[in-house]
Amino acid sequence: MAHEGIHFEQAAAPEGMRLYAVGDVHGCHELMSRMHRRIMAEIMHDRPADWRIIYLGDYVDQGPATRQVLDFLCHAARSEPRILALAGNHDIGLLDFLAAPAADGLFANNGGAATARSYGVDLQFSHDDALVRGHAALQAAIPDAHLAFLRGLKLSVSFGDFFFCHAGIRPGVPLDAQTPEDLVWIRETFHRHEGLHPKVIVHGHTPVPAPEIRPNRVNLDTGAFYSGRLSALMVEGQRKRLLQESG
Repeated sequence: MAHEGIHFEQAAAPEGMRLYAVGDVHGCHELMSRMHRRIMAEIMHDRPADWRIIYLGDYVDQGPATRQVLDFLCHAARSEPRILALAGNHDIGLLDFLAAPAADGLFANNGGAATARSYGVDLQFSHDDALVRGHAALQAAIPDAHLAFLRGLKLSVSFGDFFFCHAGIRPGVPLDAQTPEDLVWIRETFHRHEGLHPKVIVHGHTPVPAPEIRPNRVNLDTGAFYSGRLSALMVEGQRKRLLQESG
């Protein structure tokens, strides 16, 4: 029921903890590194007692610099456990393609060739022989550290009154019972739901012209690859602030 949930305006981070969530990166390394530096500069300046930076998934495909994005996030998450990265459908799609190459599907049809180019591989999907060769070359080119990072991505995390995932949740299903498919793929059923959830859902996955703040959810996917705008949300106590990098 609506009254059992929590409204964005009342939702708070855990006491003493500052939260940052960053929307879909899609191979836009320069935007992501600028956003990350800006967030870290705020943390170093303000010295919150505790903090988390949560990346909401879709690090690969479409943009030109997937390899650099994964290099950056691998190192950042390894060296600082308060930097968290969640799985997006594109990240899982890359692993699926590496396991079983296909000339159609998410990777082939949604920017996978750009991911391959960032690793120095010219991946052609139009002919079976070229696909097999390109797949083998991409498998050889992706560092083990990148694969381990992608395979280790969590599907969701929760802090205070906020639940973070890539795509959203199925309304009415307990947060701890959400399916992996819904957490990385759901759209209309989640977007149309106007009742409050047990926590405010912070997500990406569906590009919007500007960050979308609803009583029950926040969408931070502002289409970095298409728009040149990467968006983030800061929460400290009940105070919320949007951040954006563009270029």
